[in-house]
Amino acid sequence: MGRIDYLAMKTDDQVTANLINSDINDLKVAAKNLINHATKLGGLGFGTSFLGWVASFAAIYLLILDRTNWRTNMLTSLLVPYIFFSLPLVLFNFLRGEVGKWIAFIAVVLRLFFPRHFPDWLEMPGSLILLLVVAPDFFAHTLKGSWVGVAICLLIGCYLLQEHIRASGGFRNSFTQSHGISNTLGIILLLVYPVWAMVLHFM
Repeated sequence: MGRIDYLAMKTDDQVTANLINSDINDLKVAAKNLINHATKLGGLGFGTSFLGWVASFAAIYLLILDRTNWRTNMLTSLLVPYIFFSLPLVLFNFLRGEVGKWIAFIAVVLRLFFPRHFPDWLEMPGSLILLLVVAPDFFAHTLKGSWVGVAICLLIGCYLLQEHIRASGGFRNSFTQSHGISNTLGIILLLVYPVWAMVLHFM
């Protein structure tokens, strides 16, 4: 009986390992296809810009998810500097201008004088707008457009991925739990942009 149980456990372990290897291979194929399609659409520069848009919206999605029904213990406030460094220049300059100043002003007034009417889920977006508006040019232009900003995004993505896998109880569980797939894919998208940008920088 013990021999049969041992063989069953060994078979289960092999099935789990095969599933994980299959998931990793699927991710590799998806990443290769994304890179090839981005390159064909308009060269390496367009690929970086496109992945920057994807990464920014993935970070915004995870930030909204954390404020609503994800409720993780991870340090998801790191998504704010990630969005700051990955946000496409069109949106970045728009929010850093007069529009962003008005939004930040209204957020501060609401927080100061009407704290009961200031919902908790607005804390992170409000912090992001404030960061965009008041950040010195050294951060907004020098670091944001350099490999340092990309490296910061990469470190944040790696941290969030490993914390998410740990909180889920393993790599396989992060794809099978409730909302696990969307969360994991969102965090993986955070890594695609900085990895691509770093590869191009050092090519």
